[in-house]
Amino acid sequence: MFPIKTTAVALAAGAALTGCGPAASGTTEATSTPSTPSRAAGAPAAEIARVRGDRVGVYAEPGAAHRQKTLTSPNAYGAPRVLLVTQRSGGWLRVLLPTRPNGAQGWVRASEVTLTSTTDRVVIRLGALRFAVYDGGRVVRSGRIAVGTGDNPTPPGRYYLTELLRSPDPHGDYGPYAYGLSGHSPTLKRFGTGPGQLAVHGTNRPALLGHRVSHGCIRVRNSDITWMARSLALGTPVTVQK
Repeated sequence: MFPIKTTAVALAAGAALTGCGPAASGTTEATSTPSTPSRAAGAPAAEIARVRGDRVGVYAEPGAAHRQKTLTSPNAYGAPRVLLVTQRSGGWLRVLLPTRPNGAQGWVRASEVTLTSTTDRVVIRLGALRFAVYDGGRVVRSGRIAVGTGDNPTPPGRYYLTELLRSPDPHGDYGPYAYGLSGHSPTLKRFGTGPGQLAVHGTNRPALLGHRVSHGCIRVRNSDITWMARSLALGTPVTVQK
């Protein structure tokens, strides 16, 4: 989870950082969504909606008169607001929301976003304590992970990457990078000064990979999170399986 609210500076292409340990200090850097995401022949692509203006209205159904909520862009970490599209209906898009409860969805006007697509996806297997990154049906990266404890578990579900932050100390608790996820801890409403948001981040304690030791975030090797930061667009789908 993000332990504190950080100052984010827009960069060129990529992801976001979160932490599940002692609060970090200093500034972080957030990257934007690559304009040319990877594609695997014949593989279904996920659609990513990037908000065009400084905000977007979210509605309960297509054509609803009143919005349920408004999401600002950039988000609280300074990253462009992106949403994972799950359905189309005329000029409307149903999107996965980065809010509580986990898995919440709503409708936005297609005219208020720019669409890109990616065949990349991340699968987190809690039982096996491993991750795999797919490009279509092909595994392009995999490795061991650490996840939440029994008291503060990592919740299964469907999520996506919301921001990428660069750590002020690449050898610190969170490694060089962390991606924010659209999901939140089921047990921690706050973590430090943050909202209990889940994350995928590096670690300076690789010996703990393969164990359930975090506050709910997903820890990976620093080499893995660095590869992700260079390879995965904001909005990339993440599935956490039991």
